[in-house]
Amino acid sequence: MRVPFYDIKAQYDELQQPMDEAVHAVISSGVYTISGGKQCLLLEQELAEMHRVKHAISLNSGTDALRIMMDAVGIGPGDEVITTAFTFVASTETIVQTGARPVFVDIDPETFMIDPAKIEAAITPRTKAILPIHLFGQLADVKAINEIAAKHELLVLEDAAQAVGCEFEGTPTGNFGIAAGFSFYVTKNLGAAGDAGMIVTNDDEVAQKCLSMRVHGMGRERYYYDHVGYTSRCDEVQAAVLRVKLTRLEAWNQRRAEIAQIYLDRLAGTGIQLPTTQPGNNNTWHQFSVRTERRNELMAFLKEREVDAMIYYPVPLHFHAPYERFGDGEGSLPETERAAREILNLPIQPHLSNEQVEFAAEAVREFARVTA
Repeated sequence: MRVPFYDIKAQYDELQQPMDEAVHAVISSGVYTISGGKQCLLLEQELAEMHRVKHAISLNSGTDALRIMMDAVGIGPGDEVITTAFTFVASTETIVQTGARPVFVDIDPETFMIDPAKIEAAITPRTKAILPIHLFGQLADVKAINEIAAKHELLVLEDAAQAVGCEFEGTPTGNFGIAAGFSFYVTKNLGAAGDAGMIVTNDDEVAQKCLSMRVHGMGRERYYYDHVGYTSRCDEVQAAVLRVKLTRLEAWNQRRAEIAQIYLDRLAGTGIQLPTTQPGNNNTWHQFSVRTERRNELMAFLKEREVDAMIYYPVPLHFHAPYERFGDGEGSLPETERAAREILNLPIQPHLSNEQVEFAAEAVREFARVTA
């Protein structure tokens, strides 16, 4: 039985009529960008309401969301930003692009996210911000992080690329820092027909700067420039697709939770470390991440049975050539490095059938039995 990791076409098949109608309405209107369009504005309103923030600024990618919000709060040369090396490259990449220095802190081995207990030791007079990365469908320890940030008068910027719809104690992502950046890359819980992103913030000045910088730094008057900016507009087609998919996000996340529960039930007692939901979090299950010292063997075993699995993330960022100068080499981030050797992500996309999930779980159980 084939168990695919992603099935983007299944989303389209479920929503074909409203998605076709939404895309056709944009194309037939002749208005394709935020200049004069309404889909981006409506998407911004809907996401701002969902996350209970004052401002939402649609963009062409989650990477640009990180970069532009860093620029908007003044991150630049000479600054240090505390973050982690266990993540996709965009967070560190954008810090380096501003001229600032990423300072890597080790992760909590259970959550895969920044360990607050290790943050204060990394703070120096040059530290300007903490960039927690919300991984796999739940939030980093925002309570502890905000307490540290307040104590040391640091900014908090949320990398919420995988955290649309996530909450801590009932408060949504985007309310735990001065700004948060979301990704709507096609594989996310809420994915565009390609790529898109968004910044959310409650800070009026930051919002105004982000609005300007997404269109070449233009201010309220066309061809008059207030900032050095970017070409980072979200287009109307992507916004229209996202608005259609947004109507199914809650149901899709609920289905992910049902799949996660099957895995949790079936894989208990196998000796393979299973993910946990941290207190106060609503887990949207962007990924289902297990750990085993025999990760590569398990992945090959599943592949033979046509069960897709993927590794997020196989190589810590401080091991990559462009970023190794920001780390202290092998052994400097032991939990990060161990997680990269052991993590494996099982299929959890919402269009899997129960039979497919049961088949995948039984394959993992079989591996555990034959390798015990």
